[in-house]
Amino acid sequence: MSSPSIEFHKIWIDQCAATEGIRERFGLEDALDYLIGEKLFTFLTASEQDPQFAAELPAFVDEIRRIFTPEEIRTYLDDLERTKFLAPPDPVLAIEDPDDEIEDEPWLENPVMGAEELLRFSRGRQLLPPGYPLA
Repeated sequence: MSSPSIEFHKIWIDQCAATEGIRERFGLEDALDYLIGEKLFTFLTASEQDPQFAAELPAFVDEIRRIFTPEEIRTYLDDLERTKFLAPPDPVLAIEDPDDEIEDEPWLENPVMGAEELLRFSRGRQLLPPGYPLA
């Protein structure tokens, strides 16, 4: 008897369900970091290469909109943009341990990777929430 194949392109369903527990146990910021900061942007990367992921993207985004309010999403994306994408490098981090930041954000050292990350962020920002004013 064979087990059904795992449909990785639908893993977002379990991730959204897990987000509810993360929010209850660890708070809103951790839930947003998990579902949008980690899972959505990983899903966007996969959707660029795999049509099955791309086909699931609208449903995933709709579920994120159900879980979080437009204001929660807007505030999170504004903070992420300000602290990750538009923030100047922290010279203290570079002095203390230059490898820490590179390990966490390898795209900072690779301009092509950095551009791809910024475009992915822009795409995610356009998807969440509907009617979000573009800068």
